[in-house]
Amino acid sequence: MSDPVFHSAPAPLAIREIAALVGGTIAEGVDAGRLVSGLAALEEAGPSDLAFMDGARHVPDLERCRAGACLVAERFAGHVPPGTAAIVVAKPYASFVALARHLYPDALRPGSVFGQPGVTAGAMVHPRARLEADVTVDPGAVIGPEAEIGTGTVIGAGAVIGPGVRIGRDCSIGAGVSLMHALLGDRVILHPGARIGQDGFGYLGGAGGHAKVPQIRRVILQDDVEIGAGTTIDRGGLRDTVIGEGSKIDNLVQIAHNVVIGRHCVVVSQTGIAGSATLGDFVVLGGQVGVIGHVRIGDGARIAATSNVKDDVPPGVEWGGSPARPMREWFREVMAIQRLGRGEKPWGGRQEAREGE
Repeated sequence: MSDPVFHSAPAPLAIREIAALVGGTIAEGVDAGRLVSGLAALEEAGPSDLAFMDGARHVPDLERCRAGACLVAERFAGHVPPGTAAIVVAKPYASFVALARHLYPDALRPGSVFGQPGVTAGAMVHPRARLEADVTVDPGAVIGPEAEIGTGTVIGAGAVIGPGVRIGRDCSIGAGVSLMHALLGDRVILHPGARIGQDGFGYLGGAGGHAKVPQIRRVILQDDVEIGAGTTIDRGGLRDTVIGEGSKIDNLVQIAHNVVIGRHCVVVSQTGIAGSATLGDFVVLGGQVGVIGHVRIGDGARIAATSNVKDDVPPGVEWGGSPARPMREWFREVMAIQRLGRGEKPWGGRQEAREGE
């Protein structure tokens, strides 16, 4: 069986070219014309690979590495072994990412799985849909009437684009995505299996059962939003569900109706955000965070993984716990409980032993 390579290998680069691309300095005695043809982790890199080292705990790996070249901060350059060319940069990981983006642009967003430009014979595009030039539609995709799709966009195999949906330019709609009642800006990425624009969960309870509340608004995904595989974003009931410019949503996240997420937020996997919650700009929610409905999380706030947010969160703070509260307060409470479990006083020192112990 052949061993496939899923991303095209870049042309080899000389060490001087790498240094120029990342603004680095080559250590003395290095052969600047030496070629590097791949990227690899520090502990796995071989003589033709470029690696990076960032952080004192990785010094032993650096000293044992076999990489052809390594991006390294100046204070660790002396630990680079003789067979590895040191390229000194201020921020090794950031430089490595910049170089990876330059060398592997096709890895930045999902592409066509069929590999054929234009609308394939197996796709179903309604005659009243409007596609600009250079749109790719893979087999099995369905595009409804009045949908509009901008140039450079790829619609993956089996994706369903509902009536009237607007998709901007240079977007990537992954295989099996369903996209309804939605407006997308430019350069939006939806990974396979994302579900966007379905009903919000709204019912009016009564003695006779649960009456469904019509969900009559939309989902709006602004420019440069990225949505992970299997994530669901419900359309709004009486106001739009909005994901702001540049925000990144991980896999397996649930975002309910009427939620508004600001610009450049990060929401990590298995988080659930209940209806009508509002996040400001640059908010970070760790994995498995739960946010109840109607709360507001201020600009720049950070919520620790597995926390439950039931109250408004001020801007710029770090909260954690269940229920979430200021991080220092949460840590103090956790430490106090641990001391109690060890038979110590919550504030330090040992409690008197109970009778019979």
